Amino acid sequence: MERPLVSIVCLCYNHAAYVEEALKSVFDQTYPNVQIIVVDDASTDNSVDVIRRTIAPHPNVQLLALPQNLGNCKAFNQGLRLATGEYIVDFATDDVMLPGRVEKQVQLFSQLDPSYGVIFTDANYIDPRGQVFRQHYDYLFAKKLLTNIPQGDVYRDVLSTYFIASPTMLVRKKVFDELQGYDETLAYEDFDFWVRSARHYKYAFLPDRLTHIRRKHQSLSSGWYRRGDPQLHSTYLVCRKAQHLNRDAGDQQALLKRVRYELRQSVFSENHKEAKLFYDLLAALEPPSKGDRLLLGLMKSKLPLAQLRLFYQRWRY
Repeated sequence: MERPLVSIVCLCYNHAAYVEEALKSVFDQTYPNVQIIVVDDASTDNSVDVIRRTIAPHPNVQLLALPQNLGNCKAFNQGLRLATGEYIVDFATDDVMLPGRVEKQVQLFSQLDPSYGVIFTDANYIDPRGQVFRQHYDYLFAKKLLTNIPQGDVYRDVLSTYFIASPTMLVRKKVFDELQGYDETLAYEDFDFWVRSARHYKYAFLPDRLTHIRRKHQSLSSGWYRRGDPQLHSTYLVCRKAQHLNRDAGDQQALLKRVRYELRQSVFSENHKEAKLFYDLLAALEPPSKGDRLLLGLMKSKLPLAQLRLFYQRWRY
């Protein structure tokens, strides 16, 4: 019996230094039935030249070289429209797949009922030279950011807590079809995808480390919550979506945990517009506490808190 087709959408933007290694890791998968779609999001380096050279011996690979930069959500959706597989991988071409990744994830899916829409795994983090410097779940447990790895109905978990390494996911195409891909109005994709998909589908965890995720900086806090970062506003918009997706008091408490976290980060990173939006959303969910009102007062004071927050994040993470 023929194995189900897996469509791997390989998204590149200025990955000339890494894209050959990334694509070769896709070609080296032990799983035999894959559709490979490479989307270059109008790279300004020589990524397209490297891609063409790397895929030349593989005539079935589809290359979509976009004429203008669209950003991750829109660019991925362009590749998704070409995908015909039963399962989808969203793969960034600065990461590396280990050879058995797709095969192990498809094998697990074959043991699950259709209520499961996503399988995620553990992962290694690598630096620009390809050296492993951290394991995803070991780190989260060591920093006491996580005490267990949720599975099954994870809606409240993904709403309240970061725990999934999104580059490790294998997703039923049916899930993407029902969600109509990523929300192209947002600056980033994973939080929104987790919330919307987990409302209707279960998640399964495979403990193997099957992906190397490349990071330019070893600090977990690097790049978080810069002033004016559009990702923070997207997070607010996803929380607004969750407000309408919630079904009961437990869901509401999960959303409140997220909103309070984002309110703190907004205040201490001096993102005053988003801080006010998160405060107003919190107030719509329940009466603000003394601590919430204190944060509002700090925001209104316009104190220079960003450096203090950055120092704490570097110490904590």
